Amino acid sequence: MEKSFGLFFHLKKNRDFIEGELPVYMRITVDGIFTEISTKRKCDSNNWNVTAGRMSGKSESAKTFNAYLDTLQQKVFEAKRKLIETDKELTAESIKNLLLGKDTRKKYMVLEVFQYHNDQMAALVNQEYAPGTLDRYKTSYKHTQSFLKWKYKVPDVDIDKLNYEFITEYEFWLKSVRNCGHNTTMKYLANFKKIVIRCLKNGWLQKDPFIGFNMAKREVERTALTEHELQLLSAKSFSAERLSIVKDIFLFSCYSGLAYADVQKLKRSEIGIGIDGEKWIFIRRQKTDSSSRIPLLPPALQILERYTEHPQCKFGDKVLPVLSNQKMNAYLKEIADVCGITKNLTYHIARHTFATTVTLGNGVPIETVSKMLGHRNLKTTQHYAKILDMKVSEDMKNLKNRLCNK
Repeated sequence: MEKSFGLFFHLKKNRDFIEGELPVYMRITVDGIFTEISTKRKCDSNNWNVTAGRMSGKSESAKTFNAYLDTLQQKVFEAKRKLIETDKELTAESIKNLLLGKDTRKKYMVLEVFQYHNDQMAALVNQEYAPGTLDRYKTSYKHTQSFLKWKYKVPDVDIDKLNYEFITEYEFWLKSVRNCGHNTTMKYLANFKKIVIRCLKNGWLQKDPFIGFNMAKREVERTALTEHELQLLSAKSFSAERLSIVKDIFLFSCYSGLAYADVQKLKRSEIGIGIDGEKWIFIRRQKTDSSSRIPLLPPALQILERYTEHPQCKFGDKVLPVLSNQKMNAYLKEIADVCGITKNLTYHIARHTFATTVTLGNGVPIETVSKMLGHRNLKTTQHYAKILDMKVSEDMKNLKNRLCNK
């Protein structure tokens, strides 16, 4: 709703005044309520034009004096416009505070807002969020905290400091000081952007600092075991029990598509009878909280049967005796060396192997594979299809044969 507004300059007289110079004040009135600000200038009462609110005459001193008052008047209108544009309360006092540089708004600090977000997320873990999601935001918080100390030498900053430069400097810090890859950097910045969006929606931040910033990730070639490498691994026996267990658990993921976190928490009660009368896995993926229903292939079933009497599984309602992710990856490197596999064998390769070598490479439709992997978006699954050079080779050989037989 439009408010009445008034502005004029006047000389402020005291009780003892007779004649001479008087201080010039600026009066701002909004909806009948006014406030006054000293202009830090004086004018002889005989040279003051009350109607115009300016010094009389055309002398250079009068022109300079009045130009100064014009500048102050312009600043008042700019302050008024800024308050209206930012949806802040328009009063005579708020205009005065803005002109004098007095910020009366509540200050919101970046890390305080970030911590509040994480506290709310922690309260909703296992309801709205997976534990792993909270861990990622906790790590992002620590990175932001370290960046502020590195760049600004402060424990926290006002959200008003967030601008394009802040984001680009944060990107540089993640890539240089933290030595993060491009895609990992983008993940951390995406987490931070969620905090920025919260500030924007609450009206605490006026402009999105991410505008114009390229958040695109670079395409990464996903590694998977070939059919030959999978057979090498399956056929290999180990005298060390730890290596045998790790090999079996890794192969189970190769034939089920489960990620490490999902295998680690997999319970016996999550294996049931599917629509075809065979054993299936029925879980909700920890990473995306999406449901996965996976028919168990014979190699996966054989592995499960080997561990039905294992103490850790028998008394802990676990399907497999899964070690820590760090130990699993360390032992997988030993296994790869023994088997002559030159690829950097990590646990997540098992999931890639299921998606490509075991399923897509054997003609399973990508929509079916996507459902079993628990992907929410088919585009995520399509990344796996791009590395099927062997499948492309086989398909083209079949085409060549058909063309030759015509």
